Parts: sequence; structure tokens; C-alpha cells
Amino acid sequence: MENLTRRNFMKTSAAIVAGAHLGSALNAETGPRVVLIRDKNASVEGAGINEKTVQHMLDEALMALTGESTPAAAMKRFIMPGETVGIKSNAWRYLPTPRELEKAVEKRVIDAGVEPGKISIADRGVLDNPVFKNATSIINVRPLRTHYWSGIGGCIKNLIMFSPTPSIYHPDSCADLGLLLKLPEVNGRLKLNILCSITPAFHGRGPNHFDRRYVWNYNGIIIGTDAVAVDAVGLEIVKAKRQEFFGKEINFDTIPKHIQLADTRHKLGVSDISRIQLIKIGWMENSLI
Repeated sequence: MENLTRRNFMKTSAAIVAGAHLGSALNAETGPRVVLIRDKNASVEGAGINEKTVQHMLDEALMALTGESTPAAAMKRFIMPGETVGIKSNAWRYLPTPRELEKAVEKRVIDAGVEPGKISIADRGVLDNPVFKNATSIINVRPLRTHYWSGIGGCIKNLIMFSPTPSIYHPDSCADLGLLLKLPEVNGRLKLNILCSITPAFHGRGPNHFDRRYVWNYNGIIIGTDAVAVDAVGLEIVKAKRQEFFGKEINFDTIPKHIQLADTRHKLGVSDISRIQLIKIGWMENSLI
């Protein structure tokens, strides 16, 4: 894993991203590319989330991921003009996807040439949402947190609302959540995964437990095309924070094995951190990875 500035990264990756198929470029022999960007001004205790900073972070991450020189050009590597786009958010009341990040994604989708009326931001009810039903592309964006059923709530878990029967994924600590990536509503349409790590939650007890003591201002965004790889990076950060906070390694109440199994059992992405091209840009003090 390398810690590069975006400028240096763009120089070294230009040849890689020159191909016509971005998906294959981002999943080259060296492994999928994931960008972690942080900015200490993204959120401030008592002052909320800084909308301008979040927009800047998303833009820088998109450009680093694609090698493009403008945010609009970077988004066009995923979304084409005239498309219908569903932005799959997360509405959990204690830690929802920040509206500031939803707006930042929507802005760049519009800049890519999508009409506002052909964009929907939603969580529950996506199967009945007319925009999502007709969507040619999906952008998956949610906060990083521990989860009672699956150990970790990440980009894979965020797709469960595309299943008409979510409970079938609950057995064995949600071991087979990766199969959500094969759902017809998702497969071939999921273009980008954004794991919001601005204020992640690293510990909890019970299905609806939430305690502000276990939320911290990490001020990061993790982004990539491989949902498994994006979640694997998020999991490493949460594990490191738990070690730091409790002074020792403590077990998750539910082992988040679905990330590894999405790779090893279902061959749907890369969960091995050593095989992921992690591009770190911005403020990296105490990045934990």
C-alpha cells in the first residue's frame, strides 16, 4: 500500500486508466484500487459536517481513482450523459449517510450529464422506487459502523434493500451477504462504492444500540469500484480503532466474515488488504491503516 499525493498518483497511473473499460483497469493484476481521503476539517465536534470540504474530498477521491483532471470527467468514467441513476443511501436514524455527501455525489452525477429528474437518493423502498427500477447505474454510499447482524455495516450490507427477502441473508452472521452483488437489480449496474468514514462507529451492543462514545471524527471517505475491497479497508480501520480505544484486541459481537467470504467463497471481490492498491491522500495523522 502506498501513500501518494493525487498529483503523483495521476502521473504514475495514467497508462493504467487509459483503457476503455474502467472496471478492468481498476481491477488489474495488482488488485483493485481503493482511495482513502481524509481532511481534518470535514467534521468538527459540535459544528457538524463541512459541506464544502466533503465536496472537495469526493472530487479529489474521484480524480485519484480515475486519473482524470476534473471531477466531472472522473464521474463520467462511471456515469454517462442521459443515464438514470440511483444513489443508494442509508437512513439509519442514529448514523445516516450525511446529506452533505449525498448532495456532493448528486452534484457530480448532474455534472456528468444526468438530468436531475433521473436521479433518486433513497434507502428503504428502492425496489418500488421508479428511478431505481429504471436505473442504468447505481452509486452505493453509506456510513461505516459496526452492525449487530453482520459485524460491520459497509457497502455490501447497504445493498440488502435490493432483496425482496432481506432475512434470508441473516443466517450464520450474514455470511453470504456478498451474494447481494449478484442480484439482478445490482449486478452490472453498481458502478461506484463510497464508504463514508467521516464519523464512523466502531463498537455497539444489540440491534439498535448507539453510543456517541464509540463514534469518532475520522474525517475520511473510502471509495472504489470493488465493494468487497472498500469494505475490507473500512474493516481494518475499525479494528485498529477498537484496539486503540480499548487498549487490546476485542472480538466483535458478530464476526464480520461476510467480507472475506464474498472473496473466498463467492469470488465477488478482493478482501485481502495486501492485494488492494490503497491510495491514501490528504490528512493522514492517525489514519490507522
